[in-house]
Amino acid sequence: MSDQSRRAFLKRSAALSLAGGASPFLMNLTAIGEAAAATASDYKALVCVFLFGGNDYANTVTPYDQASYSLYAGLRGTIAHPRDALTVTALNPTAPLPGGRQYALAPTLAPLVPLFDAGRLAVVLNVGTLIQPTSKAAYSARSVPLPPKLFSHNDQQSFWQASNPEGATSGWGGRIGDLLQSGNGSATLTCINASGNAVFLSGRSAVQYAVTPTGPVPLLGSQALFGSPQVGATLRSLMTSPSAHLLEDEHARVTKRSLDLQAQVSGALAGAPALAAPFPAGNTLADQLRVVARLISVSRELGAKRQVFFVSLGGFDNHDSILTAHPALLARVGAAMRAFYDATVELGVAAQVTSFTASDFGRTLTSNANGSDHGWGGIHFVMGDAVRGRAFYGAPPALANNGPDDVGQGRLLPTIAVDQYAATLANWFGVSSGDMPTVLPNIVNYNPSTWSLGFA
Repeated sequence: MSDQSRRAFLKRSAALSLAGGASPFLMNLTAIGEAAAATASDYKALVCVFLFGGNDYANTVTPYDQASYSLYAGLRGTIAHPRDALTVTALNPTAPLPGGRQYALAPTLAPLVPLFDAGRLAVVLNVGTLIQPTSKAAYSARSVPLPPKLFSHNDQQSFWQASNPEGATSGWGGRIGDLLQSGNGSATLTCINASGNAVFLSGRSAVQYAVTPTGPVPLLGSQALFGSPQVGATLRSLMTSPSAHLLEDEHARVTKRSLDLQAQVSGALAGAPALAAPFPAGNTLADQLRVVARLISVSRELGAKRQVFFVSLGGFDNHDSILTAHPALLARVGAAMRAFYDATVELGVAAQVTSFTASDFGRTLTSNANGSDHGWGGIHFVMGDAVRGRAFYGAPPALANNGPDDVGQGRLLPTIAVDQYAATLANWFGVSSGDMPTVLPNIVNYNPSTWSLGFA
């Protein structure tokens, strides 16, 4: 096998293992990239909070002015929030919205209201998957290319994360990592997933490193076995010894790097400062964000200057029982994100860490008995001290079934593309405008003056 064929085989094998739902063990084994010593003078982190299942935007950020609320309640029926329950979460932006429009957060998102009021949280209206700017007329006539398999969970999750449907082998978080991983002491610690596996963090060369809420994934041979350190050491030797066989030798080299990296990360976390900011118990999203905060706290020890993280929460496919299921989910989101922000303040990195939400799609404005169906555009949050908060970005959509801003049932036709949302974040993170098409291939379909939405 030639060197070129060998590299191609190994690269494709890594991509397939990541795209095919590889175990954390395999994800660690494929994390083989090492880079030059860090040269950047500062630290920045992007944290993607993905809400799997398609978050219901209308019951997350709810119309509150009386005229808009009346339209909302008429379309939502029994699944609408009572208006008096929204009083304490009503948002007062620095610049009022046109036409007297007002919004309120869901009651269980109350922990985020002080962040909005302090200018640390922004709301981005009607974000969704697009290939190019699309009008309702163009959508109806199918005169422009559209994201494939709209309203499909798997494909829209993938398109959000990768600009391609299911089967994509790299995502825009990973492609950001491709550009910036050389500034980290270990390239493998550029893209870190605290929730399993996601194409979002897979790059063309960057790979995602999996962690659990307690730290690195324990690997076979990294500890004593059967109570004997000698047995563990012997197994490690067997797993990492060079071999004359090409694939065995490559496996041994990758295994050694993975074991060494686990020891490095575990050692750094053992000396991490204790966090006084309380993370709520029994909240899986909070558990993930807590380990992200701990990893950020030891970024200096790990030689990291640029890191992209992925955390997630499932359960948002609320075709029914939305009045009970959705508020509970948002309570977890609000509590977890607030705890994470407080931890970044405590660590002195609140201006260097920007978190943002994402989801498969929004949901229909009209109700489906006691739930809502798959939609398209949605509403999202961006959080951190670098955010130009206490503001809404984008235009408030018209509240109407099959109105000017939707394609039926209140499925919002996105007015902000994921590419523009992502480009704003990538620009803050350090990606140049010249490199932006490498990260976001569809961004070239938009006027460069719209690549930044202005929230960061």
